[in-house]
Amino acid sequence: MKPLAIDLFCGLGGWADGFLAEGYAVIGFDIERHDYGTGGYPGQLVLQDVLTLHGSQFKDAAVIVASPPCQAYSYRAMPWKRAKALPPPDNTLFDACFRIQREACEAAGHHIPLIVENVRGAQPWVGRAKWNFGSYYLWGDVPALMPTTFKVQNFNPDGTGHPPGSWFAVADSKNRGALKTVGHVNQRAGRVGSHKSSSRKAASAMIAKIPFPLAQHIARTFKPTGDGTSDTK
Repeated sequence: MKPLAIDLFCGLGGWADGFLAEGYAVIGFDIERHDYGTGGYPGQLVLQDVLTLHGSQFKDAAVIVASPPCQAYSYRAMPWKRAKALPPPDNTLFDACFRIQREACEAAGHHIPLIVENVRGAQPWVGRAKWNFGSYYLWGDVPALMPTTFKVQNFNPDGTGHPPGSWFAVADSKNRGALKTVGHVNQRAGRVGSHKSSSRKAASAMIAKIPFPLAQHIARTFKPTGDGTSDTK
């Protein structure tokens, strides 16, 4: 049987692409179907609110990955008075990932690894990330060995540069992954009506998609070996 990966807040399936390439069966959960002419989610998609899930149903999973919405964290990290004056963000969706993991582990009788991805701006509210792959910050069971981040081209409208990992860091034409932070900030900072358009939602979903090298590395790390353990054991 193929090892099972659970993909929470799965979006377009960036995590799924990497896990499927490594021979996993992948089940993704989201509240909507993200299909903008690209074929949609590549694994098995379940339309369900993650908050309604109980981790015991994932007792057979080899690994759980999650990318809860990041807009609230991104917006509060911007250098605007309105953003700084906002009350603390609601961490319910972020915390639900760890609740689900705990319930899954209790039902399985052994540890099931969890990787949660979000933006740098989440750190003041959920704790320091263990690693970052460009603008993709990771919490949970992050492996000790991680891949080198992709190269980014840094620019500002005035032509000046920004250091890697800044809010204005963007990917080169070969990898759009580092646009994640900027894209979500722009989505939240834009006009309320316009960000609901299909084209804007499609762009945001593409920007938020987990880079394949990161997803594949995590999949390889936790892929069960012949004796039933993962490569990290």
